[in-house]
Amino acid sequence: MSYSTALPTHHQTHNPLTDAYHGKSAETRHLKPNELSTGTTIMAIAFSSGVVLCADSRVSTGTYIANRASDKISQLHDHIWCCRSGSAADTQALTDYVRHYLGQLAVETGRVPEVKVAAHLMRRLCYENKDNLMAGVIVGGWDPVEGGSVYNIPLGGACMSMPFAIGGSGSTYIYGLVDSEFKEGMTKEEAVALCKKAVSHAMSRDGSSGGIIRTCVVTGDGCEREYVSGNRLPYGPAGW
Repeated sequence: MSYSTALPTHHQTHNPLTDAYHGKSAETRHLKPNELSTGTTIMAIAFSSGVVLCADSRVSTGTYIANRASDKISQLHDHIWCCRSGSAADTQALTDYVRHYLGQLAVETGRVPEVKVAAHLMRRLCYENKDNLMAGVIVGGWDPVEGGSVYNIPLGGACMSMPFAIGGSGSTYIYGLVDSEFKEGMTKEEAVALCKKAVSHAMSRDGSSGGIIRTCVVTGDGCEREYVSGNRLPYGPAGW
């Protein structure tokens, strides 16, 4: 009588959920096939006589940095600007549309458009095309009615008036910092310093944020643009 001694077989169990996430970060695991991840850090703070908008400059396609010195702060009208995050193509198209509509409105009414009008135009475009767009926008500026104001329009097309707003992939790293440092009635200098500090912290932690910091201060007297080069950041490798 012969006995066959078969080696025990080890059945490897597969978990479809963990297998699909293998080797992927939380930022990239929900992307569609051949879809690339983009990231940024944008921020805006309203102060007593205007608003400060701030952004990093890195444009990334997955793990490749396509542009290290882009300008993510776009002008919509004389005293209305916006910070763009998400798909560069989508947000550039949106700002072109809103800039056109605001220019048309100003000519027809003979008045300076309000910031909330620009924000609601942007909100309507984002909401009605939310299935086809990847765009998170912060609209900020000055008008004679409300003074300095900030509107946050995240993915999906909501629209919220806020004393300050942050967005992009780097924003998750600095919510606690901004909550602790922000205070009502900030001066222009305090608001600019907080924006630079917060965005530089996000740039040091978020792989999709980096490059230089661009700021735009909007008041009734006009707009002031400024940038901080990568070796002069308030926080990060250059400042350690």
